[in-house]
Parts: sequence; structure tokens; C-alpha cells
Amino acid sequence: MSGAASQIHATTVAVSGLAVVITGPSGSGKSALGLSLMALGAGLVSDDITCLRLQQGAVVARAPAGAPAAIEARGVGLLRADPVGPTPVALVIDMTQEEALRLPPWRVVPLLGQDMPCLHKVARGCFPAAILQYIQYGRFD
Repeated sequence: MSGAASQIHATTVAVSGLAVVITGPSGSGKSALGLSLMALGAGLVSDDITCLRLQQGAVVARAPAGAPAAIEARGVGLLRADPVGPTPVALVIDMTQEEALRLPPWRVVPLLGQDMPCLHKVARGCFPAAILQYIQYGRFD
């Protein structure tokens, strides 16, 4: 299925060369979480819309052609960012579901036929730092 492609409603940032795809409807906090991750050193792949392509078995995220290198900060405006090019996806954050469990089970979500690890939104200030730690070192399961 190499070459399969899709466009989704998501903000995507890169951490240590791996993409974190933050999905959810408008107003769900995608850009806010992306901006928090950028403040901790992540790079912007795309804001609001993310293009996905399957390349040699890996799902790769990139910005749509012509998209501004910017992220929206509600109440502030569009903020310029240094764009990161196409990046392999390592994690999906589902902003439509709020995590209720202290130690949630391993979850996956399909992207272009590939099962990708998925976390639900966590309403705690440490969530952005936990995402970075997850990407860099994984988790015990």
C-alpha cells in the first residue's frame, strides 16, 4: 500500500525526528497542545491540516502545499514558525477523548492501514512534557 495518502484535521509537531499527530475538531486544543510542545523544543510540521502518505511501510506527515509556516494561538494570532519537513509518525493524540485512567491501556488508531500508538487528551499541565518523554524513551507496558 505504499503511496496511499490522506489529509486529516490535525496539528502535527516533530520531536526528535518523529511526528506527533494531534487530532480533533476545531476548538479541541490541537494548536494549543502543539504550541506547548513547541515551547519545549518540538518543531512545527503543520497546523490544522496534515497530509499523510505511506512510504515504505511508514506513515509520513507533512504540511499541505502552500500552507503558511505558522501555528494559531487563540487570542494572539498566527505565530510564525520554522517548518519541519516530512516526518514519520510515531504517535497520535486524540483530543476528542479525555483520559480517565491513571495508567491507560496501550491503544492504537489506524492511519493509512498502519496501527499507530494513540493517547487520549490528558487535562494536566505535565501532558506536553509526558509526550516528549514518551517519544524519546517510550513507556512500560
